[in-house]
Amino acid sequence: MNILAVLAIVTPLAVYADLANVNARSWEESIALAQKTVAKLSVEEKVKLSTGLGWSYTQCVGNTAAIPSINFPGLCLQDSPTGIRFARNVSAFPASLNVASTFDHGLMYNNGRFMGEELRDKGVNVHLSPVANMMRTPQGGRGWEAQGADPFLTGVSVTQQINGIQSNGVQATLKHYVLNDQEKFRQDRGDIIIDKKTLMDYYIRPFKMAIDHSGPASIMCSYNSVNGVNACDNPVLMKILKEELGFKGYVMSDWWATHTELDGLNAGMDMVMPGSKACCDAGNSTVVPAWWGETLVSNINNSTVKMARVDDFATRILTGWYRQRQDENYPATNFNSWFPEEVQLNVQRNHKAHIREVGAASAILLKNSGVLPLTAKSGNLALIGSDAITPPSGINAGGDHGVNPDGTLAQGWGSGTTNFPYLVAPQEGITAAASPLGLKVSVASNNWDIPAVEAAAAAAGTSIVFVNANSGEGYITIDGNEGDRKNLTLWNNGDRLVEAAAAKGPTVVVIHAPGAVDMPWINLPNVKAVIMAMLPGQESGNAIADVLFGAVNPSGRLPFTIGHNITDYHTQIDMKNPIQHYSEGGYFDYRWNQKNNIAPLFAFGHGLSYASFAYANTAATQVCKGSTKVQVDVSNTGAVDGHEVVQVYLGYPKGVDQPAKQLKGFSRVMIGAGKTEAVSIEITPDFIQIYDDAKNTWFTPEGTYTVFVGASSADLRGEATFVIDSACTTAPTDEPSASASADPTAPASSGYVAPSAAASASYAAAPPASAKPKPTASNLYSSGEIATVSLFALLYPIFFA
Repeated sequence: MNILAVLAIVTPLAVYADLANVNARSWEESIALAQKTVAKLSVEEKVKLSTGLGWSYTQCVGNTAAIPSINFPGLCLQDSPTGIRFARNVSAFPASLNVASTFDHGLMYNNGRFMGEELRDKGVNVHLSPVANMMRTPQGGRGWEAQGADPFLTGVSVTQQINGIQSNGVQATLKHYVLNDQEKFRQDRGDIIIDKKTLMDYYIRPFKMAIDHSGPASIMCSYNSVNGVNACDNPVLMKILKEELGFKGYVMSDWWATHTELDGLNAGMDMVMPGSKACCDAGNSTVVPAWWGETLVSNINNSTVKMARVDDFATRILTGWYRQRQDENYPATNFNSWFPEEVQLNVQRNHKAHIREVGAASAILLKNSGVLPLTAKSGNLALIGSDAITPPSGINAGGDHGVNPDGTLAQGWGSGTTNFPYLVAPQEGITAAASPLGLKVSVASNNWDIPAVEAAAAAAGTSIVFVNANSGEGYITIDGNEGDRKNLTLWNNGDRLVEAAAAKGPTVVVIHAPGAVDMPWINLPNVKAVIMAMLPGQESGNAIADVLFGAVNPSGRLPFTIGHNITDYHTQIDMKNPIQHYSEGGYFDYRWNQKNNIAPLFAFGHGLSYASFAYANTAATQVCKGSTKVQVDVSNTGAVDGHEVVQVYLGYPKGVDQPAKQLKGFSRVMIGAGKTEAVSIEITPDFIQIYDDAKNTWFTPEGTYTVFVGASSADLRGEATFVIDSACTTAPTDEPSASASADPTAPASSGYVAPSAAASASYAAAPPASAKPKPTASNLYSSGEIATVSLFALLYPIFFA
């Protein structure tokens, strides 16, 4: 084991840094520089900072004007969570949902870091990513762009990705603030009705975690309304963000999410994007009317808009620019979104290795009855389904990938996509891996030619059926799916493919999908193994081959629950009513299952391995007014090396209105066959805090807590208790509990070659920032007040650089 793995297990690293880049300026220094610069600007120049230049008139999806007097070149703002949208010679990274399903802090960070390298090389100032919205319902169209159904996992994933992105000097944009959890009605009368406690504890918590531990340069407000007011015009939401959470960056609108000249501005929105009032003006010879711009200048000059608000938004925007040192030799934009056929700089470096690693690490082995990993004894292989092959219509068919795939699926559709530089289909990856074993590979790719499928399966030793389902952004409709999925059924005759192959012999099912799907065939005798591969990006075929043949021991974990059918989920999209009531509070996904004793098909956090693991000696030690350390010994009782994802769930004291068990920590640890590792996971005070909506503040309930440690939300192997007592009169609780034996459903297997990968650091962070009262949302900078900022440890970027 290398030194990094030892540190990850024995001494939890402070993986969050207030400065994502050790070379970045502090908030204080950046604010001071911005204030000094803003003092030199005219009203017209200040407005230029905040007003987009329109859609398709400039190089990027969003641009602001240059201001020569201060050597400000303007900003290039560009999607997406999978890379650089509308560009060539860039990498197509895995979906964020895949990144989250690794449960690996290091891979999350590196995904942002490597994407940030490409963004900087292309001259992108502001990356419109990552996404912190919740997968409240499995139907949500853009769920694949987000991090899953848990606020803590989401908060960790977006924070690590922001730190990685900003380590390159790129400004990250956390989005969509807030409750943009579905596509239906989001731009047309969509209104989310929610109480403040639920809003803060579950939907704003990931934003809070990111603000506290990574400091995103910007946050994007969303299209939908919240409690009757558009999110970008909502003074309550802006006050929460800028006062309660102490956000020091700038708030930009989603594209065309602005509704009036003044409401958003006065509420606290700082930048209007893309500037034009209508979508989409591409190709128009006459520039369409714009929000803000000259109208805002007039409103300032006639005192309709106060100068304090103007200085505030101008300072916030320049603060992000200075903090990321974009004033120091930052590359100029060297591509054009609207003319991608032009020769463009190749910025891919060797990022394909990382993409392949994440693709394999995110693959979730849902079921395995001993058929995996594949060996020479598996017999010749039949690949079934169009999802196994390269799309005949092309790997980048359809605008923003808005087509029903006729080949393998590796991204969803919409603005979250990236052009593939190439796409390795499963057929390619599996054929290359099978050849050294002497295995022949046949393909039956016509999903409706069932006789051909049956013949191929009958002739093979093992069939591998590739099936898919798709979703995306609501401006594209595919087969009646208006972004959101209308059901959870597999697309393109997928269920029938599985049934036909399983009728003839041993079958492995691989699913490429943006979330949960129905599996009516799961208990068929010949369905021996199932892998949820989701949307793994350009190295899809190689990544799945690595897992199928055991070059990588699977360790992905479900970032959402898979129910028996759609009624198990409770929270569903009302396709007829634009008003959605979040009346379930925090009880969605696994928290709903726990409350109502619903046994899911596959639980949140579930994922099998080719090894097996036992847990023992669970203990919890709480430092008064400090962090809680959870410790457990984890043994690999299998025959092969493998990663185990140790998960910590927290139960609050009796009488506290919270779900019974909530994820509050995790660590992906490599454990050699026959070895035992002592795993330590730290739960910091801010992760325990819940919201008091009567007092509008976060607080920590006193009393006895229970920590549950295990392999998933439904497979908990040990527990311990600790007490939080503000008077510090109670001794720490650290008695170990009895732990269950290894999961019997995770069989060991010979012939596996262990991958060489270091365990990632366990989750930890410094105590929360100073309790000094924060300035108001509207005058944070114009008043000259600078909020106190805690400096967090900088070890993480050092170890993963």
